[in-house]
Amino acid sequence: MSVDRTLRHEDAALASAVGIATAVRRGEITASEVVDTHLARIAGVNPTVDALTVVFADRAHEAADLVDATVADGRDPGPLAGVPISVKENIDLTWSATTNGWQGLAGAIPARDAAIVRRVRDAGAVPIGRGNMPDFGMRWDTDNDLFGRTLNPWDLSRSAGGSSGGDAVAVATGMSTIGLGNDFGGSLRLPAYAVGALGLRPSRGRVPRAAVQRHPVALTLQQFSVNGPLARSVDDLALALRVMAGWDADDPVSIDAPRVRLEDVPRRVGVLRAPLGGSVAADVTAAIARAEASLVDAGWEVVDLDPPMLEEAAVLWRRLSCTDMLVSLDPKALGRPLGRSATRFLRDSTAAARPYESASDYATAWARHAVIAAQWRRLQVDVPLILGPVSTSRMREPDYDLGGTDAADRAWYDLRLTVVANFLGLPALALPTGLGGDGMPTGVQLIGPMFGENIVFAAARDVESRVERMPLPAAAPGPLG
Repeated sequence: MSVDRTLRHEDAALASAVGIATAVRRGEITASEVVDTHLARIAGVNPTVDALTVVFADRAHEAADLVDATVADGRDPGPLAGVPISVKENIDLTWSATTNGWQGLAGAIPARDAAIVRRVRDAGAVPIGRGNMPDFGMRWDTDNDLFGRTLNPWDLSRSAGGSSGGDAVAVATGMSTIGLGNDFGGSLRLPAYAVGALGLRPSRGRVPRAAVQRHPVALTLQQFSVNGPLARSVDDLALALRVMAGWDADDPVSIDAPRVRLEDVPRRVGVLRAPLGGSVAADVTAAIARAEASLVDAGWEVVDLDPPMLEEAAVLWRRLSCTDMLVSLDPKALGRPLGRSATRFLRDSTAAARPYESASDYATAWARHAVIAAQWRRLQVDVPLILGPVSTSRMREPDYDLGGTDAADRAWYDLRLTVVANFLGLPALALPTGLGGDGMPTGVQLIGPMFGENIVFAAARDVESRVERMPLPAAAPGPLG
């Protein structure tokens, strides 16, 4: 929507974060009205899709009142003034328990907000609900024994993706404007692809993760996992990143990172149509072609690409991740079992991945990380941007990532390019490209060089402006659901 006209009340649930914040700061709409509109939408949509586990009606109104009072006093309420956000169940927000989607943490109310929550709240954002997730975020679907399953609003018989599935669905359906999630192996980008939203995996260290206290943190979590935003436009992702990013004393991986400028790199995109030569769904191929044509039209040079060591990087991500999961998610260490589906996923995935059994093998795998990262860094000097699929398949049925080692292999192989971005710590953005022949969202992924989010945003805007605008999902009809 345009921000140069008055934001009507009935538009608020579908407006951009930039549009809402601008209208609130100008006094064209109150933050309280924005909250009312979103709560009405939640009431109409959430019972069908089960994306938000907790809804903060009273607290959201209190926060909105503070924003409105700031505006009335003639002060600036911040760049996210009045913007409703959802917060994933594994990100600390003092308004509710940080459950990680697991029954064992149902009462774990944090003493303080996570750094990214504190920053967006200081910028005027209003938390409106908690986003659902699988136990400890370790599945590519969103289901748990504590809150149940999140459904895909486009087709209730398809998976909504995971692990940030609740926040992705909330954003796509207009229940929240920005979702705060995280991405260890596609957990922002896969659900964004599944429901037609945008998801950004920032560079490693760009955005603070969880505060590190006395509990040890697995090396794969330190290196592969990042917090990041979901939204409905590139500009909203960029705004959220500006607010969230930067050094934090509680996260030793976080840094004040440099920003790679678009003018300092070649405007060149490498296209990866079939990672590792595997099969690719027709709608996925068509989406890549649409994005490629958009970039060519915008003046980018497009070249075919065969990235170095892609298969080794994807395999190492998987084996290292499963090795650490077996240790950190051992029921003996947790004190009680994981949920039913999480237990099956851990069993099947680790059996398929062949975790490392010796310290020597584990150390050798990490030593290979530097070799592969150096190869990609050299590649991205010449070809800074990579265009390819998020998943090489269309979204499958719920629990598609369960069912034995074959299902586990297939789920990982679909995401072979996506997990490489995690392995290397690179910024990657999933964005929709319209609807496919099956009536479901299509989309692509743009991967940039380390700290090259600005390059990714520039290319994503060029695609966004030239492809079909996403309509509302079937489970969220009408302005107010």
